[in-house]
Amino acid sequence: MAQISNYGILAQLRADASHHIIRYKSGKMKQSGRGIVCWFRPETASIVEVPLDDREMSLFVKGRSADFQDVNVQGVLGWRVLEPEKLAERIDFTIGLQSGQYLKEPLERIETRLRGLINQAALQYLAEKHVRELLDLGVDPLREGIEAALASEQSLADIGIEIVNIRLDNLAPSSELQRALQTPTFEALQQKADEAVYERRAIAVEKERAIAENELVSKVELAKQEKQLIAEETGNAKDRAEGIAQAQQIESDAEANRIRVVDGAKAEAQKAQMDVYQGVAPAIILGLAAREFAQKLDRIEHLNITPDMVASLLKEFGGKSPPTPPLAAVE
Repeated sequence: MAQISNYGILAQLRADASHHIIRYKSGKMKQSGRGIVCWFRPETASIVEVPLDDREMSLFVKGRSADFQDVNVQGVLGWRVLEPEKLAERIDFTIGLQSGQYLKEPLERIETRLRGLINQAALQYLAEKHVRELLDLGVDPLREGIEAALASEQSLADIGIEIVNIRLDNLAPSSELQRALQTPTFEALQQKADEAVYERRAIAVEKERAIAENELVSKVELAKQEKQLIAEETGNAKDRAEGIAQAQQIESDAEANRIRVVDGAKAEAQKAQMDVYQGVAPAIILGLAAREFAQKLDRIEHLNITPDMVASLLKEFGGKSPPTPPLAAVE
C-alpha cells in the first residue's frame, strides 16, 4: 500500500512500483502513474491506488451432473489489471489520505464477479455430462471451458481485467458416491492382489515340492551309496574271512604234515628199535621190560594181572601153562 506522510497543510505519497496512482483535485485528474511520489493537499485531493501485480484467488464450485450427482471442483484463478484508469472508473479504489488503506473493498468485489462467472461456466459444463464421464475426462476439459468462457466475457474487458491462468486441482463427487465408484475398482484390485497371493503361494508350494523331490532323490542316492558301501564291506569281510580260513587251512595242513612227519619218524624209530630186538631172546626182552618197569614204578598207581598174562609169561619161559585160576587183581 501507499505510504502517506503529513507535513502541515501538505502531505506526501509514496507508491510501490506495482501500484498505479491516480490523483484527483476538485474532481479532475491531476496525476496518474505507476509507483509515483507526489505532494497534495488533503483538503482538496482524492487519490486512487490500483494494484498491478498478479493476483490469485481460490475456487470452489459445487455443481450437479446430468445424472443428478453432486460434483465438487477446486482450483486457483490468477488475474491482473490491464487498464487501471478504466478499472478505477468502474470500481472504487479510493484510499484514505491519513492511513493509505482502501476505504471500501474493491478487490473483494472483483473476486466476487470473477467467481460468479466461473461458477456459471462450471455449472453449465457439469450439468451437460454424467458423473462417470466427468471423472473419466478429468479437469482439463472443464478448465478449457472456463478459460473460453472468461475470454469471451465482455464485462471483464470493459473493466480492464485479464485472466492470467486457471488451475483446477480436483474434480470429485461426494464422499458417498466416491466410495461407491471406488468399490468396483477396489474389488478388482483386491482380486488381483488375492490372485497375486495365490500365485505366490502356488509358486512357494511348487518350490517346496521341488525341494522335497530333491531331498527324496538325495535320500535315494544316499541309500544306494549306503547299499553299495554295505556290499563293499560285506565283500571285504567275506574276503577277510576267506583269507583267514585259507590261512588257518594252510596252517592246519602244515601242522598235519608236521604231525605226519613226526609220527612217521617215531614209527620208523620204533620199527627200527623193534628190528633191534627181533633176534633177542625173550628172557632178555623180559628183563629189559622189567628194568623199564622198575624205572617207572614210582608213577604206577594200579597194576592188574590177569591169568592170560601169567600164562603168556610161562609160555615164554618154556613152561606149561597151569590151570587157569580165578581172575585176580593186584592194586
